[in-house]
Amino acid sequence: MDDSTPFASPAQPTATRPLLGQTILVVEDSRYVCDAIRLMCLHSGARIRRADCLKSARRHLQVYRPSVILVDIGLPDGSGTDLIAELTDSSPRIGAILAMSGDDYAQDAALTAGADGFLCKPLKSLAYFQKFILECLPLDRCPNNLHAVRDEVIRPDPMAYQDDMAHIADVLAGPNDHRTLDYAAQFLRGVARDADDTVLANAAQRLAASQAEGTPVTALAAQVAGIVQARLEQREAI
Repeated sequence: MDDSTPFASPAQPTATRPLLGQTILVVEDSRYVCDAIRLMCLHSGARIRRADCLKSARRHLQVYRPSVILVDIGLPDGSGTDLIAELTDSSPRIGAILAMSGDDYAQDAALTAGADGFLCKPLKSLAYFQKFILECLPLDRCPNNLHAVRDEVIRPDPMAYQDDMAHIADVLAGPNDHRTLDYAAQFLRGVARDADDTVLANAAQRLAASQAEGTPVTALAAQVAGIVQARLEQREAI
């Protein structure tokens, strides 16, 4: 099923809903980030589909072809650049293939893989999101004379952050091998920064640095796991 054709929806974009008629597939493992994008799509008129890993995204793309795809670079089963490269060479091509990450170094890799643009996390500004999508759409899919009409700070559901904590607690409960800790540090550093959780973001950064340097990480991993557990206990208190 092709969601990207002009006939996919009879609705036409408006000044207040400039992305009406667009279907956006979000390939992102963080529930918190996905909730932010969901709210932005809701305010913009776009439909949203979600995949939380490369495998899920590929399975989805066997059935549907969105008009826009947003691919996180750091995913649990590999790099988003691999999917971007695959989609860049596919035919027919998705209208806008976009990458996103909280790490600046990922931008060059994403664009080299073929991404049409790069979104910097955290995603909080509705106007930035709308403007970015509109500018990246091909000319035959871009609404005429429409642009981001208002700015608004998007605030995801705090419970989505708790879902992310539960996810990474499960990851850390398994074997703490190098790949697992790399993923946990990268995931937590990004989502904690998005949620302004400075304590957890800094702890995850220290873990990532120690991993990169090859120094012992047992104590740091335990510290990060303890902070994650504390966040989960806050959920129980709620």
